[in-house]
Amino acid sequence: MAITRFSFPTTIHFGAGARALAGPHLRAQGLKRPLIITDKGLAALPLIAELSAGLAAAGLEVAVYGGVFGNPTGAQVMDGAAACRAHAADCVVGVGGGAALDVAKVVGLLASHPGDVMEYVWDHPQVRAIDAATLPYFIALPTTSGTGSEVGRSSVISEEDTHVKRVIFSPAILAKVVFADPELTLGLPPAVTAATGMDALTHNIESYLSPAYHPLCDGIALEGARIGAHALLTAVREPGNLAARADMMMSSMMGAIAFQKDLGAVHSCAHALGTVCDLHHGLANALMIEPVMAFNIEAVPHKFAELAHVVGAGSGDAFIPWLAQLKQQIGIAPGLAAVGVKREHFGRLVEIATADGCHATNPRACVPADFERFFTEAF
Repeated sequence: MAITRFSFPTTIHFGAGARALAGPHLRAQGLKRPLIITDKGLAALPLIAELSAGLAAAGLEVAVYGGVFGNPTGAQVMDGAAACRAHAADCVVGVGGGAALDVAKVVGLLASHPGDVMEYVWDHPQVRAIDAATLPYFIALPTTSGTGSEVGRSSVISEEDTHVKRVIFSPAILAKVVFADPELTLGLPPAVTAATGMDALTHNIESYLSPAYHPLCDGIALEGARIGAHALLTAVREPGNLAARADMMMSSMMGAIAFQKDLGAVHSCAHALGTVCDLHHGLANALMIEPVMAFNIEAVPHKFAELAHVVGAGSGDAFIPWLAQLKQQIGIAPGLAAVGVKREHFGRLVEIATADGCHATNPRACVPADFERFFTEAF
């Protein structure tokens, strides 16, 4: 039997009001000059002013970089790194959804290391080494419940010209501490709650279906799927329901922890849709999950039976219809055509999905013809 290494290192403060602990925590670490990294939408909202005031009340000198938007690009990271150096920041506070947190993870890296962000992606032919000792202290405060980026050890950044998503992967970029406060998600509109919630469910589902050996992650993924399945509809229909918001935040974090085990073909398709059509990642996952699951079920029917059990769908054959019903109930678009994807995009979509590494751990091997079918069925 092969020897496998497991690791679950992130410290998490979870619960309503957890954000208030961030300033005192940084102060206790002897830190003085935090840089908040967030997206353009959040930067203009009272939330960031409130968080800044809380950090200042702890005796910290705060600056804000709010230049993250869309599927984040290398230029956004490099601009954030320049802001980090200009402020002489000794710590980075990531606040936002997956995009802002992915940028926040590597702003300190590029502020303290030479070169361009793309030189640190895992598959660069001469990938630069990361000196963890030189990175600014990093904490994360998620404001959505989808990517779980706050507990992840990778950052997804798009190339400027091709928009292809590239991955920087290193335990060095993990947040030192996460302050997971479900109150920060209460203002999310239903459509964003639905799309990010489907992202969380997809992470749990695909990581569980991955053939990689990681029983710890299997248990986390199943419980993450159970929690999310029972909370998502309530979170969409009752935006102020704090218990449902907390459950979705937990499901999101569990999905991101579980996908240490890797993901599958749904994510390869979603990455292609983000590259070609700039589609929101959670929505892309939601639109692609049914055709990929229909392809996968014959390979691991026992796992579909277990998924159906935890989400309350009944038998394994009922799991995919359950997904379809849930998507309809939470208002996910009926297909790719409804969100602006065109058939002329298919060639490029298939090319990028085939080249994407996520489907290497799909329970069934995928070839270009399979991806062509997935996009056709989702159209």
